[in-house]
Amino acid sequence: MPHSNDSYDVIILGAGASGLFCAFTAAQRGRRVLVLERANKVGKKILMSGGGRCNFTNHFVEADNFISANRHFCKAALKRYTQWDFIGMVERYGIDYEERRHSQLFCQNSAKDILNMLLDECAAAGVEIRTHCELASVAALSPQPRSEKYSDDQQARYALALQQGQHSLSLRCHSLVIATGALSIPTLGGSGIGYDIARQFGLTVTELQAGLVPFMFSDQLKPLCERLSGLALEVEVSCNGRSFSENLLFTHRGMSGPVMLQISNYWHPGDALSIGLLPHSNAEEWLLDTKVAQGRSLLRTVLGQKLAKGLVQELQQLWWPDYAEKMLAEFSDRELRRIAGLLHQWQVKPSATEGYRTAEVTRGGVDTDQISSKTMEAKHQPGLYFIGEVLDVTGWLGGFNFQWAWSSGYSAGLAV
Repeated sequence: MPHSNDSYDVIILGAGASGLFCAFTAAQRGRRVLVLERANKVGKKILMSGGGRCNFTNHFVEADNFISANRHFCKAALKRYTQWDFIGMVERYGIDYEERRHSQLFCQNSAKDILNMLLDECAAAGVEIRTHCELASVAALSPQPRSEKYSDDQQARYALALQQGQHSLSLRCHSLVIATGALSIPTLGGSGIGYDIARQFGLTVTELQAGLVPFMFSDQLKPLCERLSGLALEVEVSCNGRSFSENLLFTHRGMSGPVMLQISNYWHPGDALSIGLLPHSNAEEWLLDTKVAQGRSLLRTVLGQKLAKGLVQELQQLWWPDYAEKMLAEFSDRELRRIAGLLHQWQVKPSATEGYRTAEVTRGGVDTDQISSKTMEAKHQPGLYFIGEVLDVTGWLGGFNFQWAWSSGYSAGLAV
């Protein structure tokens, strides 16, 4: 068991993507680095991401792919360590990867390849990692007079009290990095401790909400979703000026799939979503032309050419129950235009999201106005750094949150 008064140049709270990246970046500069993880394993979120294949970055990364009260904050870090830098590391390790839709990059074999790469870098640089560490308290130390024993760069500025199993630990460090993640998926170690530390030192935390998360419904759509559970189709979904085209998945709880996870980052309670069920068609023109060409057909038969029959049956009950058995020729042009409008802009109002239990990220976080965009250090609390998801920087689905972890971790690793 290590000595109870161990002192380090850098202590990092959290052995996830950003924490591990920061650790070996700092250690490669000669810093003595300790990473503390409260869970029993490191990198749990890395291992489960992308269905176990880890969507580790994207070929196209821009500031517009991130949500923050300060939309410019992420630019400096993303420029300092780019997606190409990380891809280069992946290739040096000989990790096989593939590009999927929307330029997303995944491991071909396993997310373990990415985690093992990070751990190999840590081991080579001499990073110490401890698991099962529960933080009890953190305190800033009063500056000590200069002495021959410690230079300003070595002087301990923070004291930590921890519990590791049955053992109590007292640790000190010059730089303390908060890489604790956020509230999403608590079963993988997510918690709000990073926000508590921020508030302790006078930093503001913006409003927090579950992000990249499925929706639930409490009205007539709830039984509809239950009946269609398992059905997926490509749609376009819009909310608050943002639109995404991707697959929607009906579940027994509501609506999920990549497109719903994406738009959830822009949704607020009470907002409606607009779903375009035929994103690549002009429904009005198509239906009016079909009325002329196939006037004796039923509308559900015609729509069944482009949409799943089960979905068409449900829409029939919602939108034209009185015309269910009437031929298309019996529909007025006005009625067909109304139905075409609904096909392009089906307005649905979720009752809630599934919350942090299944959310891939937490929207909001430590206010970036109080953080240096170059170093990730708190502007008014020297030696205290925040990286990764704990900050008010939330990426889209598609590898952007991992790229933020690499980039913010690298920036802090160069500064601690």
